[in-house]
Amino acid sequence: MLKKVLLALLCAAVFANPAWAKKTIVFATDATWPPMEFVNADKQVVGYAIDFMTAAGKEAGFTPVFKNTAWDGIFAGLAAGKYDAIVSSVSITPERQRAMSFSAPYFTVRQALIVNKNSAATSLADLKGKKVGGQIGTTGYFAIKAAEGVQAKSYDEIGLAMEDLNVGRIAAVVCDDPVAANYALMQYKDNLKISAIIETGKVESYGVPVKKGSEELLELINRGIAAVKAKGIDLELKKKWIGQ
Repeated sequence: MLKKVLLALLCAAVFANPAWAKKTIVFATDATWPPMEFVNADKQVVGYAIDFMTAAGKEAGFTPVFKNTAWDGIFAGLAAGKYDAIVSSVSITPERQRAMSFSAPYFTVRQALIVNKNSAATSLADLKGKKVGGQIGTTGYFAIKAAEGVQAKSYDEIGLAMEDLNVGRIAAVVCDDPVAANYALMQYKDNLKISAIIETGKVESYGVPVKKGSEELLELINRGIAAVKAKGIDLELKKKWIGQ
């Protein structure tokens, strides 16, 4: 009888707390976007966003599992239930919000223009008639497509665009500023530079998409994001991965 009572009390406690003590959340991530999320020399998925969500899990009581997923199918995979959420430098936009629910923002970003060091271009307007590369389906690529007279060239991975720029196949690349800094100031620092920040007039922030109707999951992720920010953990991670 005592065992039954204890079991009933345990079940009641669990159901009274829908966040569960150690819920596992599977996050898809396109690990080709350093320093936010990428694969290191030891074949591990690492980066700012990975550390951020790991810290959020510790604060909110969930265990994150990261699933490396190609960008071109990442949103379809979420809709199909292949994972619970996405942490992959996904900018919150009205169009995306119509299809998915988003967490609170966890990182603010701007679009940067990367060119060869001998280029005088300081805006997309200076690149009319020339090829400019970006990762397909990103806000950087959308900015290129919106620029009059510029030839937009899409890439499955941003690293391929940077390599083409480095060898002169294209005139510039547009991407998020922390990624631009990683390539232009570190990996290709002898040949490339950030020539401008593209002002869109809007604040662009990364969020975590989940399927519509996943309110409990969203609440748990938001709880972790809020705690990481409140404790200043996000600032420590910026110093570690971005240098600011």
